[in-house]
Amino acid sequence: MSDAEFDTYVAMVDRAREAFAGHLDVRLGIESDYVPGVEPWLERLHRRVPLHHVLGSVHYQLGFYRNKYFTGSVFDYQKTYYEHLAEAAESGLFDTLSHPDLIKNESPVAWHFPRIQPFIETALDRIAATGVAMELNTSGMLKAVPEMNPGPKQLALMNARGIPVVLGADAHRPGRVADRYSEALGLLSAAGYKEVNIFLDRRRHPIPLDRALASLR
Repeated sequence: MSDAEFDTYVAMVDRAREAFAGHLDVRLGIESDYVPGVEPWLERLHRRVPLHHVLGSVHYQLGFYRNKYFTGSVFDYQKTYYEHLAEAAESGLFDTLSHPDLIKNESPVAWHFPRIQPFIETALDRIAATGVAMELNTSGMLKAVPEMNPGPKQLALMNARGIPVVLGADAHRPGRVADRYSEALGLLSAAGYKEVNIFLDRRRHPIPLDRALASLR
């Protein structure tokens, strides 16, 4: 979505809220790309309208990002990704970090978790200190590395640091809304989590896993 489309997006959400009033609680949120140096612009963007949930993403696959930060070494690119995730959390701009191991899809053959783990742990220590949540995104099952983002090993490291988690499906079409959420809740439980979270008025609200599972239809 370009900046010129922002008002159209807000109007579409407003129409959906009115159309489904009394049947479905429609809230306005946004996913914003994080790149070092873009903070002032994002501050202005996020103040334009009241938002319920602001997600921050590092999209390594975007051309301008890759042109600036990919130096030919996939491992260095992985490290840069996690450095920028930590910086995104420390910026104070976001409630949640989206699909926070997306970089593994850059080159699946070069994704060796024990090698990158020390850098992940350093990033997670920094993220935990901010209180920012992280997403468990089920659309990872459709990507080059067919597991959720993040995978079980990173999820366990997040739980060990008390980092709260929200669920997302990156649906992009109605049929994928809440896709694989029951499986995702099972992964959270296996990683040691007891609750999942939602955001309303940019405030985090925890929900016990069993209650979240019972709410699925």
